[in-house]
Order: sequence, then structure tokens, then C-alpha cells
Amino acid sequence: MNNLFSTDKRMLVYGLNESYADIFCFSTTRHGGYSTGNYSSFNCNHYCGDRPEDVEKNRELLAGIMPEKPETFIIPHQVHGTVIRTVDRIFMQSSASVRTEQLEGVDAVMTNLPGVCLCISTADCIPVLCYDVRNKAVAAIHAGWRGTVARIVEKTLERMRKEYGTQMRDVVAVIGPGISLQSFEVGDEVYDAFRKAGFDMNAIAQRYSKWHIDLWEANRIQLLASGVSRENIEMSGICTYTGYIDFFSARRLGINSGRIISGIMLRHPVSENRI
Repeated sequence: MNNLFSTDKRMLVYGLNESYADIFCFSTTRHGGYSTGNYSSFNCNHYCGDRPEDVEKNRELLAGIMPEKPETFIIPHQVHGTVIRTVDRIFMQSSASVRTEQLEGVDAVMTNLPGVCLCISTADCIPVLCYDVRNKAVAAIHAGWRGTVARIVEKTLERMRKEYGTQMRDVVAVIGPGISLQSFEVGDEVYDAFRKAGFDMNAIAQRYSKWHIDLWEANRIQLLASGVSRENIEMSGICTYTGYIDFFSARRLGINSGRIISGIMLRHPVSENRI
């Protein structure tokens, strides 16, 4: 399964879509939107200082270039924690203000409702998208280094097991664009945090002048440890730090810059005749 850019380079489309027609998963690029400056140009995140009107126009644009227009985008305000929000019918029937409140401080979202596009915002952190092919449930996970240390991927998969009866043999996953080991230089305190959390440091760390951590591998290890099959994990292999022309990178552009949106949505059955 290989990811590829859409023809206009506004979106990275994952190979998972070719195998499973009942989902759509993607990551946005920096190209083709309305934002300016460090947010140039396709920023869909309201929490990073961009002009709200530009963000809304970019979200409308995103909805329009998806193969099925979503009923809504679920985009939480992430805080590098491990709070997981289930998006169910009760949540969807709540007012906009209640939904916004319930998405505050959330770093992973999950649903079994079609037409609801779950999104995670990143700009060097790691987006992980999961699909339970048997029980038709999806999850979007934000895994920065703190969330990775706290094993947010494992915790989200366990929540899927409890909520939807997910068996790990039925899970396929994407690890999207994020900072690579070569670019992710860290202090000794970050290295120690991973070591104390029980990670195999020989597998995820290398010492150059300072320590470097492989967040892609640290999250892939969590998928494997949970029971997801190796062949069911798609890796984008794209470093946001070196690929900052195409993808937002906070380390390159500063914290006051745009964010990549990585999303996954269950599509409505064809029989419902939705466009």
C-alpha cells in the first residue's frame, strides 16, 4: 500500500483507500489554500493563530475535494495527553458549543458513524489512523513524543476493543507524515522518558551529537504490540522537517504556523446514493 499526492498536491492520499472502499483517509499538504504567511496556505486548524475566516474557507475546500463530502469534521484541541473521545450519536446531537467543549484537551477520537471525518492536527508530531475492517469503526490519534511515551496508540486500540469489540487482527493502520529520527534531536530528559516507559531504546534511538528518537517506529511498535499485523501498517515515510515545503513543520516554521490535517472517515454505503 503506497501513499501518493492528489493531482493538485493539496492532499496525500493513502494506499489504504485502494484496499477498503468504505473508508477515506488522507493528510493535507501546505498547497492550494487561502491562508497567508507562515500559515500558507492550506491550514485547516483554528488553534494555531490563523485567521478564522481563512481556516473556514480551507475547511470548505477540503470538504469539496474529498470523494464524499463529510457531514462534519471532528478536529479536537490537542494537548499532548491521552484523553480519547468517542464520537457517538449523543455527541453528534449535542450543540456546537457542547461539542467544542467536549473536544477540548482531546488527543484521539473514534467513531463508528459514517460521514463523520475524524481529524488530527500535526506539524512534526505523528498522526496515526486506524480502521477496524470487521466492526466498521475508525480512530484518529495524535502522537507527539509525550503521547507516544504515554502509549496513546495502545490506549486507543484498547478503547476500540471495549467500545466496538475490535480484534487487533481486523485493524489496518496508517502512520502519516511526521518528523523523522534523523531530524528529531532531543535532550537527555526525553530519551530518559522513553527508556523509563519501557521502550526498546536500541530500536527507537540513535546517538549523534545528541540523542535522536524515531517516533514513527515507536508508534509502529505500539501497533504491533497491540496485535496489529505488520503487513496491515502503512507508513508514509515522509519527514515534515525536511519536507517543510509540502508539509507544515513547527520546528522549521515556528509554533505560529499551520498544521497538517490527517483524517479518516467511514463512507456511506453506495445504496444511500450520497455524493
